[in-house]
Amino acid sequence: MPVINETLGQYSELFMLLAAGTYTVAFIAFAWDLAKSSKMLRAVDQKAAANTAGEKVTVAAGRVASGLEGPDAGGPAGRAERPTSGLTVEGGTAAGDMKYAGERRAPARVAVALTVLGVLIHGAGVVTRALGAGRVPWGNMYEFLTTGAFVAVAVFLVVLIRRDLRFLGTFVIGLAIIMLVAASAAFWTPVGHLVPALQSYWLIIHVSIAVLSSALFTLTFAMSVLQLLQSHRQKNLAAGRTDNLGFMRLVPNALSLENLSYRINAIAFIGWTFTLMFGAIWAEKAWGRFWGWDPKEVWTFVIWVVYAGYLHARATRGWTGTRAAWLSIVGYACVIINFTLVNTVFNGLHSYSGL
Repeated sequence: MPVINETLGQYSELFMLLAAGTYTVAFIAFAWDLAKSSKMLRAVDQKAAANTAGEKVTVAAGRVASGLEGPDAGGPAGRAERPTSGLTVEGGTAAGDMKYAGERRAPARVAVALTVLGVLIHGAGVVTRALGAGRVPWGNMYEFLTTGAFVAVAVFLVVLIRRDLRFLGTFVIGLAIIMLVAASAAFWTPVGHLVPALQSYWLIIHVSIAVLSSALFTLTFAMSVLQLLQSHRQKNLAAGRTDNLGFMRLVPNALSLENLSYRINAIAFIGWTFTLMFGAIWAEKAWGRFWGWDPKEVWTFVIWVVYAGYLHARATRGWTGTRAAWLSIVGYACVIINFTLVNTVFNGLHSYSGL
């Protein structure tokens, strides 16, 4: 049996604390980027509107002077040419802002750099926890939360290499901070040995896939929330109402968010399917049966059904827009219930919270 190294466990807790502090500063930087860039984009929009109004006046004056408009003009009186500049994109952002959006990076670059630093410190905390325990670091709720937060941020940074998802930074880093605080405040567990049922190579296979799938579901949850906000904002803009969600100018339109969320949910669903399958195989190895209607097994299946329904409804039944976003949010709520209430309230064979 591996020897428990409590000193490494203490170092791990220190790393987790430093990572949480670094993430907090990164969160502030991401929020500052949203606020500052939103203010500057609003100024760009106002300047574009002023330029458009000036062009209209100039064109109208020129047409009147040339006799194309006015009381003697052949067309309707006072008619002005429709301007071809100052085009807008969905969501109310000026076309010129697309270039500006690529240059607005000072606070965002700082935020990403801090996030990279935070994930390195966080990774050191996860590794030292594993070395201290002499096993993989996801044997209880504390370890699952800290490892899950690490994977969520790491996946965010990896995706960031291919796509500019810095608008998600505030929400992803915020969720990671909440997970680390919850792990330390509510689910802290000292370094220790696993119960006999968990001392299996299936722990590495089954739980690692569950952690990765949960991290992807965390990203799609953030996207679904943003989709609802963006959809509400776009409706207000279409109706001519005041834009009260200025920071959403930096976020893609609702349809783009929905499409990206759907693709990531499809990948996470495949992972969750393997989680369910490998869990059943592990149950047969440990308890001699593949399925026993244990609360954890039931809720894992419930999550699978909800996300399967989401994918099916969106692909074949036309459940798009806000309905798809809400169904994705419901699926993530089931993930939270499975992790918190099922582990702490219900008694079953999977009661390995460590509390």
